[in-house]
Amino acid sequence: MIDRRDPSPLARTTSGFLFVAIVCLVFADIAISTVDPWREFGLLLKGIVTPDFYSTDSLALALAYTLAFALLGVALGNVFGFGLALVFHLRFVRVGCAFIRAIHELFWALIFLQLFGLSPLTGVLAIAIPYAGIIAKVYAEILEEADQRPLSAVPVGSGRASVFLFVRLPDAWAHFRNYSMYRLECGLRSSAVLGFIGLPTLGYHLESAFKQGQYSEVSALLILFYLVIATMRIWMKKPLLPVYLVGAALILPWGVAFSWSNISRFFTVDIIPFPLRAGGDGSLAAFGDWLALLLFDQAWPGMVATIQLTMIALVATGFLTLIFFPLISPLLLGRAARTGGHTFLVIARSTPEYILAFILLNLWGPSMLPAIVALSLHNAAIIGHLIGRYTETVQLRLDAVKGANRYFYEVLPRVYRPMLALLFYRWEVILRETAILGILGIATLGFYVDSAFADLRFDRALLLILVTAMLNICVDTISRSIRSRLRLQTTLEQR
Repeated sequence: MIDRRDPSPLARTTSGFLFVAIVCLVFADIAISTVDPWREFGLLLKGIVTPDFYSTDSLALALAYTLAFALLGVALGNVFGFGLALVFHLRFVRVGCAFIRAIHELFWALIFLQLFGLSPLTGVLAIAIPYAGIIAKVYAEILEEADQRPLSAVPVGSGRASVFLFVRLPDAWAHFRNYSMYRLECGLRSSAVLGFIGLPTLGYHLESAFKQGQYSEVSALLILFYLVIATMRIWMKKPLLPVYLVGAALILPWGVAFSWSNISRFFTVDIIPFPLRAGGDGSLAAFGDWLALLLFDQAWPGMVATIQLTMIALVATGFLTLIFFPLISPLLLGRAARTGGHTFLVIARSTPEYILAFILLNLWGPSMLPAIVALSLHNAAIIGHLIGRYTETVQLRLDAVKGANRYFYEVLPRVYRPMLALLFYRWEVILRETAILGILGIATLGFYVDSAFADLRFDRALLLILVTAMLNICVDTISRSIRSRLRLQTTLEQR
């Protein structure tokens, strides 16, 4: 029980975040602006129960492209991430990895779209680059936290390469493999979302079907996507990986041409701030005015909205996690109920936040409410699944109380610290997704980035992306500081 006269650091931190979220919610736009949202919601439900798998042209090819982008992007991310993990102790490597993973895949895709057009290179690099930064960080942490006792048995004079290959790597390999499977699941979600910028994945057909009100087609596409993710452990076998990678490389339409002159112009002209590009005696003063206007008129309001939405979604994720984890906990529910809970959590965590927010925006209109619901549902399903699995290792006394008392007094105190650890661990992820949801019309940083790309003002877009990356790095630093101060730790299986 918490002593209110002398609250613990854990209680103070929880109360502080709750207070900030409430303040943000007071000033948030959460209105439903569509004329008849319930009618549209009814049509969506009708479409969900009547999926039409024959209404999408080239459905099999769209699925193949989705798999191909994910496989190649994650494979490249693993190769480069593993190499970076080996030198992650170098400061410039850590900073570089923090920067590239702070930029969302869709932002990378928008950049590469200007360079390579709708070439497969755009999709593969958009996934591979940020994933390399993420994987480097996680692999480095796995190596750092690996059991050090085998090193004491290494003969004197053994080379570093031999020690790494035969002592350190075997202990970490299983964790690398497990994390790679999780990252492939994330890659499938990212690949689907890339369809919203024109690449021929499932997301492209999903956006078209939803805008046309073809909800049966939407249902079929989502069901197919869920089946691919749900069966990943079955079809993703190690001996088949080379076959999948070769097939992915062959199936993508590499014949799409791009112009080297456009690439050269992008780096030498387009991303140079306009006042400096124009030159002249007053170019530096004009650049100062340009920078101030961009920072105060776009970057600042975008940052405020991004942080506001992030804090609400973070706390909402925590509340929903408290509801979700009992759905699969053997300490609280029986086998039949847990089966239904598992199904719900698989669907919720497999649906990309971007797609869920897109659906809700079409139902409720452009406000922060669809984004809050999408972010909190998706992330709470992920954390709820991990905490529910964690309760499988918790042992209660034989005479432990039942019902609600068991939840509040036996289970919740044991899982609260791991839950907070995972919640703060995903804070950075929630911020990245919040920023990118601006492309859907919510006035976060992504809204201004997308507007700059639409107006072909690439210098503005690049500066706003840099602001987004720096904001992400700051949140990641604060998150790590809080986890360290509260001594919150996540196990390797929970990353």
